[in-house]
Amino acid sequence: MRIEEDCVGKMEVPDKALYGIHALRAVGNFPITKELVHPKIIESYIQIKKAAAKTNCTANTLDVRKCNSIIQACDNLLKSGDLSGFITPAIQGGAGTSTNMNTNEVIANLAMKLDPNTFIHPNDDVNQSQSTNDTYPTAGKMAMLKLVPNLLSELERLVANFTNLGQKFAKTIKLGRTQLQDAVPTTYGKSFHAYASLFKRDINRIKHASEELKTISMGGTAIGTGMNASKYYQQHIVENINKYSKMNLKSDQDLIDAVQNTDHFVTFSAALKTLAVNLSKVSNDLRLLASGPQSGLNELRLPKRQAGSSIMPNKINPVIPEVVNQVAFEVIGFDATVTAASEAGQLELNAFEPIMFKSILTAEEHLTNAMETLIDNCLKDIDVNKEKCSDDVRKSAVTATILSPILGYVQTTQIIQESLKKKISVKDILLNHNILDKTKIDELFAPKNLING
Repeated sequence: MRIEEDCVGKMEVPDKALYGIHALRAVGNFPITKELVHPKIIESYIQIKKAAAKTNCTANTLDVRKCNSIIQACDNLLKSGDLSGFITPAIQGGAGTSTNMNTNEVIANLAMKLDPNTFIHPNDDVNQSQSTNDTYPTAGKMAMLKLVPNLLSELERLVANFTNLGQKFAKTIKLGRTQLQDAVPTTYGKSFHAYASLFKRDINRIKHASEELKTISMGGTAIGTGMNASKYYQQHIVENINKYSKMNLKSDQDLIDAVQNTDHFVTFSAALKTLAVNLSKVSNDLRLLASGPQSGLNELRLPKRQAGSSIMPNKINPVIPEVVNQVAFEVIGFDATVTAASEAGQLELNAFEPIMFKSILTAEEHLTNAMETLIDNCLKDIDVNKEKCSDDVRKSAVTATILSPILGYVQTTQIIQESLKKKISVKDILLNHNILDKTKIDELFAPKNLING
């Protein structure tokens, strides 16, 4: 063991550990979850530290030898992917300070292993010109942006699958339903196309919200005034982060605002919540339309994925839409957490970014995975019970709505009531009462006219 000291006191740290006293204190102080800070936050933090070292060195505020060792340490971490030295819990007090300090400790200790003759201080050297208050939100935004491509990729696949289903079942007629009651006919092609349109809006919404995350507070240090950062550093840190991260970030025009306010996260979280709501609504539809098969709607046939009961043989449940529903419920809850945490910010800093980051990053990953299983394990092999749909339309009294412009609302209502009471078709009533001739009836009730095609 080695002894390290901070402003609180002394503490034993495992001798071979790359982390130090600050990270170890966080582990003891925040036994809330075993989940650690997200790897994408750590990766982004390392890129920030690398860019900071380079910028400070060029500004002549950091020794060249120290700079080279810090950069080499960062490169080694990024290349190896070994994050074993990063031990801080995802949920933590201190506005992310523990994560920043942990990163400083790991990089400093690794840099000194590379160059044992040069002492590198975690705060004075690795953290030079920085504060947790500008680096932590920047790392969080970078991490969120790094997860967006996979999220959008699955969303685009979702749109493509619903578009294909719309084309496949373009002529498959079915009853529409409003408020769970029979409504005028439509086609499954139109229904699936509507789902595609719904998720296209989610793509645009997430892209728009992502743009807000690209504005960062680097150079603002503690509260946005830039204390302890050189003018050169403030002017060049963002371009160096972009160089090392291959991202297109930009500096906020008002660093005071950028450090203290977190509405960008609320906007992005809201876009994720909206996607979750839409996924849940569509999953509800799929479960309802597939209900039965004997006593439900039985219009859709979902792929059989697993046994549905330990007691009822051959029972199959809609497990894929069900799991998507549950992810949606979770993400809606995450959004409530982000909203509350952002609102609770006070004065020059919001202390609750750790829970915001955990919520948003988890939401991105779970939504991505939920869409993947919905596509691959449900939509790809979904089928429509065409016979059942056609029979429902044929038997439905509500198809008489097509008569309203000809016979009027009142007489059409009477025809529907008689159809329901006597359990005979609307077409038969029209013929029996000589209301319309057979040719006109067949023309009116042709599928093309029923769906206003």
